Amino acid sequence: MYTEYWGLSEKPFENTADTKFVYYSSQHQEAFSRLAYAISEQKGAAFLTGVFGCGKTVIAQAVLGSLSKGKYETAFVVNPQLSHVELLREIVYDLGLKDNLPTLKTDILHKLNEMLRNNMDNGKNTVVFIDEAHLIEDILIFEELRLLLNLQYKNKFLLTLILLGQPELKDKINNIKQFQQRISIKHHLGGLNHKESEEYIQYRLKVAGQERALFDDAAMKLLFEQSGGIPRRINQICDMALLVGMSNKARAVDRKIVTEVIDDLEA
Repeated sequence: MYTEYWGLSEKPFENTADTKFVYYSSQHQEAFSRLAYAISEQKGAAFLTGVFGCGKTVIAQAVLGSLSKGKYETAFVVNPQLSHVELLREIVYDLGLKDNLPTLKTDILHKLNEMLRNNMDNGKNTVVFIDEAHLIEDILIFEELRLLLNLQYKNKFLLTLILLGQPELKDKINNIKQFQQRISIKHHLGGLNHKESEEYIQYRLKVAGQERALFDDAAMKLLFEQSGGIPRRINQICDMALLVGMSNKARAVDRKIVTEVIDDLEA
């Protein structure tokens, strides 16, 4: 709606996991590197935690997109609020078995083990991402995930498990010592600092086709203060600020516009 007014080729602040808009702050680059390392070196399991909207999913999607289809088979579970049997079935389904899914747990595990071994024999590693893992309440699910790490072949893990979730995920895992000890790679994402927040905004504008700074310094300062450097919150404010700025026929988004947007969002 406002893209033409601001000279944009597309909307720059959509809250979707579009990897072309990924801005790599030092901590986001570190998160990418750690997950990529866990996968390439077949470390068994890793987790990435962070507050809501800090960029966990988009980093995981970027890692996923970097994996060669000729070397990896992947599953990406977005809703882990399932029974332990349903979660196992979801993993098998995501790994490619779309028809005649087994229903009994023993049959599911046999099929999964068979698929993982076949992948390894064909020169492919298997990676399972589980998003929103902090929502898992049933301890049996964590136990099933731990047991998946017992699946080894030729002295290697048959899969790499990547867990993504809000900070409470770490506490849940730490309460299950046998599982916690199997996770070798860990990282936590926080908010961006002031400089990174400005760079984040400018980067997304550039990707969307606009090199000119559309937010003045005072607007940037208020944006950081009110968003806490959380990308999802920055996106919400910036998106609405560009809309209000167009309505006001502004040449740039100033502090007044950002204040109006924040007041509306918090009303």
